[in-house]
Amino acid sequence: MITFELVTLDGSKFGEEVYEVVLPTADGYIAVFPNHMPLVSIATPGVISVRRKQNDPDTKLEYFATNGGVIEIADNQVKVLVDEADREDEINEAEAQKAFEHAQTLRKEAKDTISLQHAQSLMDRQAVRLHVASLRRQKRR
Repeated sequence: MITFELVTLDGSKFGEEVYEVVLPTADGYIAVFPNHMPLVSIATPGVISVRRKQNDPDTKLEYFATNGGVIEIADNQVKVLVDEADREDEINEAEAQKAFEHAQTLRKEAKDTISLQHAQSLMDRQAVRLHVASLRRQKRR
């Protein structure tokens, strides 16, 4: 087992022993299992997946939408520090869709690079949240 800690600016979001954590990095998604090699990496915006027990099916995976941060792996401990993370059951899909559409409008209306980058960042965040909401919906089927 590995100890997985997900810490946001608001405090601890998750802190338990688990079997597997899948993390978004600049080089793509990585799966972390017990005895993973030490690593420090950037977490990119994406979905963090958690499998609590080795034999848990994919339908029992837990998901978090994150905006990116820092990953540290050492001695069967995985620490992910992010500005914010949303657990799958905290995401209101209709609100996330509305926020995504608003960000698209902001992007279309952007008049400078900073405004464009801000709008794109908002779009990326909401796209990840919508993806996590979709994964939650698929689990319920």
